[in-house]
Amino acid sequence: MAKVNIKIEGIPCQAEEGMTILEAAKVNGYEIPSLCAFNHGECNSGSCRVCLVEATGARGLVASCVYPIAEGMEIKISSPKALEARRESVELLLSNHNKDCQQCDKNGKCELLHVAKITGAREKAFEGGFSQTHIDRLAPSIVRDTSKCVLCGRCIARCENAHGMGILGFEGRGFQTFVSPAQNRSFADSPCIQCGQCVSVCPTGALMEHSEIDKIDEAFKAGKHVIAQAAPAVRAALGEEFGYPIGTPVTGKMIAAMRRLGFERVYDVNFGADLTIMEEGTELLNRIQTGGVLPMITSCSPGWVNYAEYNYSDLLPHLSSCKSPHQMQGAVIKAYWAKKNNIDPKDVFVVSVMPCTAKKYEKEREALKVNGLADVDAVITTRELARMINRSGMLFKKLPDEQWDSDIMGDYSGAGVIFGVTGGVMEAALRTVYFKLTGKEKDQITFEEVRGHEAGIREASLDINGTTVNVAVASGMKSAKVLLDEIREGKSKYHFIEIMGCPGGCINGGGQPYVRPCFLEDEDDDILDTYKEKRAKALYSEDERLVIRQSHNNPQIIKLYEDFLGEPNSHKAHELLHTVYAGKERFK
Repeated sequence: MAKVNIKIEGIPCQAEEGMTILEAAKVNGYEIPSLCAFNHGECNSGSCRVCLVEATGARGLVASCVYPIAEGMEIKISSPKALEARRESVELLLSNHNKDCQQCDKNGKCELLHVAKITGAREKAFEGGFSQTHIDRLAPSIVRDTSKCVLCGRCIARCENAHGMGILGFEGRGFQTFVSPAQNRSFADSPCIQCGQCVSVCPTGALMEHSEIDKIDEAFKAGKHVIAQAAPAVRAALGEEFGYPIGTPVTGKMIAAMRRLGFERVYDVNFGADLTIMEEGTELLNRIQTGGVLPMITSCSPGWVNYAEYNYSDLLPHLSSCKSPHQMQGAVIKAYWAKKNNIDPKDVFVVSVMPCTAKKYEKEREALKVNGLADVDAVITTRELARMINRSGMLFKKLPDEQWDSDIMGDYSGAGVIFGVTGGVMEAALRTVYFKLTGKEKDQITFEEVRGHEAGIREASLDINGTTVNVAVASGMKSAKVLLDEIREGKSKYHFIEIMGCPGGCINGGGQPYVRPCFLEDEDDDILDTYKEKRAKALYSEDERLVIRQSHNNPQIIKLYEDFLGEPNSHKAHELLHTVYAGKERFK
């Protein structure tokens, strides 16, 4: 890329051709206050005006996040005119903003307050009326509060970029403009897949997960047997909430914290992931060998399931009938653990700690109840667990490293760990399918062909003991749509497809810690390009450390089938571990 010579604050410097002023300033050591750029690529048309600067060749001040550099351009960031303009831009945003910061879940991670501090925005510099407020709390996963929205458009762009969907958009005109699903519908009444990607990029508290911490508090008060189970991706990101570098696994301290919060048992959902592979792998082989519906598609991601039900209801027979790992494990806790401990399942309260907001919706599905009893009673995100730990007064970094409870479901394999990364479910399944077809373990245990932390499509053709298995992996609905259209048109060559709702998989779920360069001073400048890779590495490294790396070799999984379930895909297994899907009618 050609270099362009510019001056910033009178100092000669260079930047790559095609960069915006904001980008050029960044690479040359200047941080211009901004609400839209350097945030996962979701940037709008510079409407917030927070990043205004002076530049030669421009008429007046320009939004540096969208204005391109040019040869010989001179840029003034700290001129009195630019400083005053940026301050007034932030003050105008604050004038129409709900200032109940003390009660806002985004307190401490609010980018509006961050730029207000940098620009020196004055309290009540502009006073007047407020735009009409719209609050949507109907959906189980996401809460929308327009009184906190700054109309940056990042949520709109994220939905489009990740999924090719236009769930959110600008409604109204002028002072009454707000962001919402079409016609100001609730998320509950729209084809939103509840993934929370919009939440992950919102700079304020306008979009937040629907907190269920109060439900857990009530369960403790009621004397319930409160059991916690945590997904693999949580351990790879929770440390970020307590000052650890991105990608630092904090499994032992996370377990210690959950015990001190009062949970009676603390289990790893990796056990449920191993159980899923036993059921899903058997289902795949049965379909291949008996002429069943192919390709079979994974069903671990509730965001993806939501998308399929609304947009591809004709393809629902292609979905595996398996519940997701935490739902399977919740069912086993209430049916097996409760029986072992002579406890009425109605007195067991299962809490899933998830990197995903869609799991909050998932647990509410009627089809995921057994004898009228929900498998899982509450779902909290990685962020919510951090809030619970912080409010308790625990010093996370000083906690000891403890082990999972292991009475009936403490063992897990490396295959279960990698469920948190796009391609991980596929690889875990292939490790077991290989064994089922050959009767022996694969010499090279990994299937590198399906690995990768980025959104998009990966494919592989594997010859397993004379049986050719064609597979594909996709994350984000924009990528998934390509594979689904091929199936609909009768052109798909695959036997097995893994689809994850969030780009990159669970490590990038809508309930994971926010990745904001402005709050991560110790991270590298390329953090937005590498954070998924770093989280993925944490899970792959744990897989490599474990002795047992295939789900079918987990001794407690073997015992569960021997003592309780019989065999994979048995009548008992179907009763507890499998589900059915609905079409568009569930959105009516």
